[in-house]
Amino acid sequence: MTTSRKPAPPFGRTLCAMITPFTEAGALDLDGARRLAARLVAEGCDGLVLNGTTGESPTTTDEEKTRLVAAVREAVGDRAALIAGVGTSDTRHTVELALAAGKAGADGVLVVTPYYSRPPQEAVAAHFLQVADASGLPLMLYDIPGRTGTRIEPDTLIRLARHPRIVAVKDCSYDFLGTQKVLAQTELAYYAGCDEHVLALYAVGAAGCVSTVANAVPGHVAAVLAAFDAGDTARAARLQLAATPLIEAMTGAGLPGTVTAKALLSRLGLPAGPVRAPLLPADPETADTLLAHYETLAHP
Repeated sequence: MTTSRKPAPPFGRTLCAMITPFTEAGALDLDGARRLAARLVAEGCDGLVLNGTTGESPTTTDEEKTRLVAAVREAVGDRAALIAGVGTSDTRHTVELALAAGKAGADGVLVVTPYYSRPPQEAVAAHFLQVADASGLPLMLYDIPGRTGTRIEPDTLIRLARHPRIVAVKDCSYDFLGTQKVLAQTELAYYAGCDEHVLALYAVGAAGCVSTVANAVPGHVAAVLAAFDAGDTARAARLQLAATPLIEAMTGAGLPGTVTAKALLSRLGLPAGPVRAPLLPADPETADTLLAHYETLAHP
């Protein structure tokens, strides 16, 4: 029996943090991006996050980011929400990217905490509010202190939730207590940004996930949430646990998810291409391990 435990999520339920395909020469592969996006949507994703961490946003140009959003919009039409990563360490630049993403066809923008400068909480809040005021698109805030050096503190999130266009959070805080505090006091739609937390966060009221592993197994990630929504929590747990070896290999074995996702997609004959420096490609042994975990999950 399907439950009515949650309102409709603002950006879909199963979102993929999509890689950005490149040609072997390292150029943007828009045809590959269209094909990959269409596959992800056909196999269970109802939202795609473009130009995020997994999409190598630090090493793609503003023009490439805009062209990618436009190409994927063309490929998926209205079958999936598109969230464009626009986060930078410069508020003015972030606003410019948000406006460009809207013109290119994005449904929302993903805005990470400004990194390196480590702003205090008042400055963090001011950054997000300036982007929200300037853009007509809804915002998903990206809380990932392990990369940015700065947390969006729960009290800051509770305050930011009052803005009508700040509607969601991609949660990579690894602070489950703080996350529950915000969930209990706001209507922010939380999305698990760490694949090992997909089911746990969903069970306490999250809207869904932004999954790196979904690049390879979108249907499996979607099935975890679908089983929970259907009331079959035991099946949801089995599916989540079955994915653990692949999750660990892709996101917990010391390599960035971009590197492992591209290595696995390449082995599967799907659009990926090389990573851009300073990242280095996975070695053949790592790619073999990723493929073995994929095969075990896909063909148990």
